[in-house]
Amino acid sequence: MTDVLSRRTLVVAVLILPACAAWGTLAHAAAVSFKVPMTGAQEVPAVQTDGYAIADLTYDPDTRVVTWTITFKDLSSPVTLVEFHGPADPGKNAPGLVSLTKEGAPVESPITGQATLTPEQSRQFAAGDWYINIHTQIHPDGEIRGLVLTPQPERTRSAQPKRTRSGRSRSRRH
Repeated sequence: MTDVLSRRTLVVAVLILPACAAWGTLAHAAAVSFKVPMTGAQEVPAVQTDGYAIADLTYDPDTRVVTWTITFKDLSSPVTLVEFHGPADPGKNAPGLVSLTKEGAPVESPITGQATLTPEQSRQFAAGDWYINIHTQIHPDGEIRGLVLTPQPERTRSAQPKRTRSGRSRSRRH
């Protein structure tokens, strides 16, 4: 009897352990990559400039690591500082939180780097409470900026219209 139970236990363990390991892998969120356009019109107050930038960001919610490549062009003067600012509502200013450049080093395009966020910073980042600000000599408070809107898969799915059995879409009422 004991041998039968031991064999059954072994068979169950062999079948269940790989399934549990696979479930643990599926439970983790995947890293997301997205772009943040940056202009003077997004500054508060708005800045008249020909400068613009695109920030290519990748964010891994499991490790809280954000990586960036920021390409800028046509700014009015040399870049002095590039930072993540937050938390802030759109149209509001906030303090700098994470520097994206080395202090005192010349800043050239593209800017690359990575940082590990604290749990609170990670929550704010994922909630869209941060923006990127590029400061220049002529515009020390910021010449261009862009709101960081981290893609949220569950928001994207819930915004999709439901389909009826015939395949036609049916709008959701809120």
